Amino acid sequence: MTAPLPGTREERIAEALRRLAPRLPAFEARAALDRALLSPGLRNAMPATAARLALTAYARHVFTDYDDLLAEGYDRDSARHFVLDDLNAALAGWGAPPVSGEAEDD
Repeated sequence: MTAPLPGTREERIAEALRRLAPRLPAFEARAALDRALLSPGLRNAMPATAARLALTAYARHVFTDYDDLLAEGYDRDSARHFVLDDLNAALAGWGAPPVSGEAEDD
């Protein structure tokens, strides 16, 4: 059995966000961190996984037309396809690796 990581879950996810997206501004980091902490689907995820999924979902909803496409009737997969370039541009600006286009949780 491995020893638990030091620090609170919030501290571990915040550190994972810093490693994942080193140029992420503090206010964006706080928003992604809040998403990771408040999402029921990420409650049991490893900190690095929670950070990645929360950051991706945050960028998708805030920096792309994803929600508009859903409102227009596109299904999730189609909407994600159409916003992939904008999503990856936002991630690249923060120094984070791109999303491949495979399904990821919201």
